Amino acid sequence: MPTPLVVSDVAKSFTMHLRDGIKLPVIASVSFSIKAGECTVLGGPSGAGKSSILKMLYGNYAVDEGQIIVMHDDGLIDLATASPRTVLAIRRQMIGYVSQFLRTVPRVSALDVVAEPLVERSEDRESARGKARALLAQLNLPEKLWALPPATFSGGEQQRVNIARGFITEHPILLLDEPTASLDARNRDVVIELIAAKKAAGVALLGIFHDHDVREAVADRIIDVTAFAPGKIAA
Repeated sequence: MPTPLVVSDVAKSFTMHLRDGIKLPVIASVSFSIKAGECTVLGGPSGAGKSSILKMLYGNYAVDEGQIIVMHDDGLIDLATASPRTVLAIRRQMIGYVSQFLRTVPRVSALDVVAEPLVERSEDRESARGKARALLAQLNLPEKLWALPPATFSGGEQQRVNIARGFITEHPILLLDEPTASLDARNRDVVIELIAAKKAAGVALLGIFHDHDVREAVADRIIDVTAFAPGKIAA
């Protein structure tokens, strides 16, 4: 699909239940599309709504208004109104996500944490582990750590496991929420290489990168999220 993700007039607000139900508008009239083989970056200051947009696209946040259209089972689905079961199926088949933080089951090894998304998609476990080993090696995570649970790792080590887990699948759409935030320069360069490989494979990527050098290296296009501020009049 040349344009696997289309966002149309999406709005989001949060209800402050501890303040008499006051509604806090976050973003409004969000409209854009992402092409296959393109890395689009959400730009703007902290608090502008960049992470909220990613979370709506992944189905973690409900959408107040608008549509989020993706291809699923040879048809177009609006994620904004899809059932929870359909959202989970779309995550398995269409949309990958690298969050800022690694969330794992205790006592599961780093190798199996990375391999798990492939196993969930019915790939042979040993084949999945082989791909996990290759990614962990590429991201310079010492082999002595692969059999250990990531909960004991440093922040940078955990993020490398998180990145490997997110990049191991072949989802047509990949969302990236500050994937290089905890990384040194050497591993930031590896992530840039991984993104380039995904683009070459025709994946549509949408990301947030506060690191200027990384953003300049990967972005085909930057969307200024401040243009979606509630009450903002489009030029």
